[in-house]
Amino acid sequence: MQLNNDEIRRYSRHLILPEVGLAGQKKICSTSVLCIGAGGLGAPIGMYLAAAGIGKIGLLDFDVVDFSNLQRQIIHGTEDVGRPKTESARDTIKSINPNVEVVLHNTRITSENALEIISQYDIVVDGTDNFPTRYLTNDACVLLKKPNVYGSIFRFEGQASVFAPHLGGPCYRCLYPEPPPPGMVPSCAEGGVLGVLPGIVGCIQTTEILKLALGKGSSLIGRLLLFNALDMKFRELKLRRDPACPLCGENPSITQLIDYEVFCGIPAEPENPAVNPDEVSVQEMKRALDDPKLNIKVIDVRDPDEYEIAHIKGVPQIPLGSLPQRFTELDPNQTIYLHCKSGVRSMKALNFLREQGFKYVKSVKGGISAWADEIDHNVAKY
Repeated sequence: MQLNNDEIRRYSRHLILPEVGLAGQKKICSTSVLCIGAGGLGAPIGMYLAAAGIGKIGLLDFDVVDFSNLQRQIIHGTEDVGRPKTESARDTIKSINPNVEVVLHNTRITSENALEIISQYDIVVDGTDNFPTRYLTNDACVLLKKPNVYGSIFRFEGQASVFAPHLGGPCYRCLYPEPPPPGMVPSCAEGGVLGVLPGIVGCIQTTEILKLALGKGSSLIGRLLLFNALDMKFRELKLRRDPACPLCGENPSITQLIDYEVFCGIPAEPENPAVNPDEVSVQEMKRALDDPKLNIKVIDVRDPDEYEIAHIKGVPQIPLGSLPQRFTELDPNQTIYLHCKSGVRSMKALNFLREQGFKYVKSVKGGISAWADEIDHNVAKY
């Protein structure tokens, strides 16, 4: 391929780098990258890949832009709220560099479509936020011999690596042979994340992609880079390929993609998801608050900082973390409704109280977010 005069001007700061030069820029422009996730990590990755001149960028995401994304997902703007993330990200990428080919995969990656989609690209970058998709991405990349540029973020901490057994390194399963129990690791929606953190980790991932495309430098293959934004410190762990790894070890037992929801212990969606004997709706919580004769206690188990952001009038708070010390304040013979932000922590609180002998405990489905949507629009969503 040849660069035209406009491209030479666009990439001039690359061209004068001896490690890149004209030959290296042609390699970058000939490289294709699949970005799984167009959110926090995918935003800086997509933008910097476009600016660098990556020839083809695949964007895989099934979600739409939400107001809560705008604090960190800089590829989307206020006017994009409600749009598919892939379409919003494509428009931003095209505004940065119209020469880049952008392919949209507005779908969820599954065991059924992963191999077909990933096979179309040279490099895969993992910008996902859940364990089933991380294991799926890892396994598909190993089977197809594609480098998997990994990153993850949570609150103030991030990590990055490159998993590529075909290049002599370990895979994700070598680092994490088993997923954590469901619900043990909160999502960003539950635990929060510093807005700038995905920018830092995403830029590290992008750097690794460009080095792979160029064939230059020392990559993160065999290394896990850890970053703590509060302390502004980086640490590095050496990673080794596990000879007993069921995927990339000496005697692999995983030779095809599996059911990753089952592998990660996530229960299948019930045929009628509205029916769960441990849950009540926000409408039922409203009836309990409106009618004291029902003698139903409603408890908010969110953290104090969240309570300050938004709360339901008349609902006392016992944070989940304080429940082991304060559950004696509650009557084990009274019906208790527990709510959090979305229903995850309230289910944890329910399970704890059941272990203490509380029989009449329910979790409010959807938490205060559902209350804001369905009952009181004046309650702030966060």
